[in-house]
Amino acid sequence: MPTYKAPVDEALFLLNDVFHVEKFQHLPGFADATPDLVEAILTEAGKFCEEVLAPLNLAGDRAGCTRSEDGTVETPPGFKQAYRTFVSGGWNGLAADPDLGGQGLPYTLAAIVNEFASSANMAFAMYPGLSQGALAALVVHGSEEQKKTYAPKLISGEWSGTMNLTESHAGTDLGLLKTKAVPQPDGSYAITGEKIFISAGEHDLAENIIHLVLARIEGAPAGVRGISLFVVPKILIEPDGTLGARNKVSCGAIERKMGIHANATCVMNYDGAKGWLVGEPHRGLAAMFVMMNEARLGVAIQGLAQSEVAYQNAAAYAKERLQGRALSGPASPEKPADPIIVHPDVRRNLLEIRAFDSAARAFVVWAALQSDIAHRSPDKAEAEAAADLLGLLTPVLKGVLTDRGFENTVKAQQVFGGHGYIEEWGMEQFVRDARIAMIYEGANGIQALDLVGRKLAKDGGRAIMALFAELKSYVAAHEADADITPYIAGLKQATSHLEQATMWFMQNAMAKPDNAGAGSYDYMHLLGLVALAYMWARMAEATVARGTGEPAAKARLLTGRFFLDHVLPETGLRLARITAGADTMMALPAELF
Repeated sequence: MPTYKAPVDEALFLLNDVFHVEKFQHLPGFADATPDLVEAILTEAGKFCEEVLAPLNLAGDRAGCTRSEDGTVETPPGFKQAYRTFVSGGWNGLAADPDLGGQGLPYTLAAIVNEFASSANMAFAMYPGLSQGALAALVVHGSEEQKKTYAPKLISGEWSGTMNLTESHAGTDLGLLKTKAVPQPDGSYAITGEKIFISAGEHDLAENIIHLVLARIEGAPAGVRGISLFVVPKILIEPDGTLGARNKVSCGAIERKMGIHANATCVMNYDGAKGWLVGEPHRGLAAMFVMMNEARLGVAIQGLAQSEVAYQNAAAYAKERLQGRALSGPASPEKPADPIIVHPDVRRNLLEIRAFDSAARAFVVWAALQSDIAHRSPDKAEAEAAADLLGLLTPVLKGVLTDRGFENTVKAQQVFGGHGYIEEWGMEQFVRDARIAMIYEGANGIQALDLVGRKLAKDGGRAIMALFAELKSYVAAHEADADITPYIAGLKQATSHLEQATMWFMQNAMAKPDNAGAGSYDYMHLLGLVALAYMWARMAEATVARGTGEPAAKARLLTGRFFLDHVLPETGLRLARITAGADTMMALPAELF
């Protein structure tokens, strides 16, 4: 039976020592987030995830969700009570607008709590998590009446939300979608069509489900310019706010899938369902991207979360499992064999995961702070700079953290040997659950194309130039700091590799776009490695400043040095692949594949 311990101390170290959260007191919500309150919130969140959500994870995976003949869906045993506890504790509205019923605390705190919940039980965490994307879209693009009607209930958790984008013939290419919206005399629209892969599309946790649906109004232009967004409640809402009749939307099936079995991934049928336009006609993509960007950060966190819980269980197993003897001689001569933690290859697997998890958590907190600044700062220049950086980093976070997260669950499974392949140990579930994060909310190849094709050139390259300026400024400020010299040297070289790759694109991708496509995936990972190196430098700096006498501090610095020696050199490999160009990749005729 797998276990989980929320990394509360590591999160507090990042907030207090690395990013100095007290510097953000000028942002709404941060003044209320006193050190004592933050510690209490994260401690309680950790306890809830450890004691309530984690024990349901394996059982929920085995039981899955069940659909009845009438289209209703039942979640696994224990999920309804856990959800009631979750929402009654106010966790759903931690960072939401107080004017709409939320607590108004920093989004950064909510991101950390999301990591804890996703590690403990990823399938469960998706139910309230999806509501956040629907809420964000309604708050930004919805009318005042829509915000008044839906936002408080989504924040309280009485209602939940979904995103309905995908159709069987239209995944990433949303311009192909066929779901139609027919205007009605009362100002509503009749929505007809089928959506697939709808996470939390139908369930028994909340009393109503608010679907946000992309559809095409009759007579709208073809392609993405003709897409609109609609709010379609499962149960219609009366003028006085009470629930009325069932809308003409139903779950046609639950998808049979590789992982996250305890989350109801549904085929949703809209048979003239009553819906209302969100925002302007034919401007649904703008509203959709609010949901998608929110979701992409959440999915990035899922990659880290599965990596973390898999690591914890693999490290515990490696310290207990006896197998063979250390190459340098018996480490435990009183025992029939040594624990497998003595073997270099086991340590390689564990340290690669640990080194990633620590830096990836810092990366998430850094990005979450940019989100808080972008959405809350009264200083327009500060908000714009944070939004630039967050826009650049979002595809990197989603792509790199989920790629690495899945790889790390496989490495953790490998530590268990044959036992890792057996269901009761829980490791194969982490592998299966982590796999989807590389695919949904925009497959990682699409994230890479978005980064290279859109984000690099946006506003004349303003975001990437600002990032280079920040990295170089940090290196210049700390090059003489002997305590962290290796970290600064590693970051400097990695940044140079990233600059060379960026310049190569500028010189070779305009005339030959396939060069950008061929190198985009490696560029995404190169930028991700640079970001992780930057996080390690900042963590090392904070550790030295705090004092290196504690075991946790020594472990952190040693893990960081492993990252520098064994992981960061990959930037050279990524650069070589990028500059190899597209010629050999595109030369083979399709019929010869």
